[in-house]
Amino acid sequence: MTRDALDLLLANLAPPRGRAWHGGPTPVGVVRGVTAREARTVPRGGRHSIWSLTLHLAYWKYAVRRHFEPVEPGSFPRSPANFPRVPARADEAAWKADRALLAAEHRRLAAAIAAFDPARLGERSDSARRWTYGELIVGSLMHDAWHAGQVQLLKRLVRRA
Repeated sequence: MTRDALDLLLANLAPPRGRAWHGGPTPVGVVRGVTAREARTVPRGGRHSIWSLTLHLAYWKYAVRRHFEPVEPGSFPRSPANFPRVPARADEAAWKADRALLAAEHRRLAAAIAAFDPARLGERSDSARRWTYGELIVGSLMHDAWHAGQVQLLKRLVRRA
């Protein structure tokens, strides 16, 4: 694969002007302007809150990045894995910190992918033998789009209530 292919993937991960190809915001952009109260509101049926989805997105950016660069095991600052717990004190300061965690993991993943050799996109990583590096990137993009859409819907539901 060429540098052009990697640049195309990067342009979708970190699009110019912060808007994804589908016209919606990136995962980092979708949580802008959301208050801690809105973020911690759990929808009916015990579904995930905006805050829970924000931490989930941050974790999976970290998890994908581990395949592209050395990352110390267990270095993600929240637990449990996949859907880390919303902090017990879910106030504006904690919400700001968790939005910053998502933004930092997003930047780290983009930087790791930007530094990656595009000739290796078709190779399978030793740690994710089932998926190629290119598939990991595309999967991360689809994961972002799916959950950004969920957050958009949750924002509307929470603000209507």
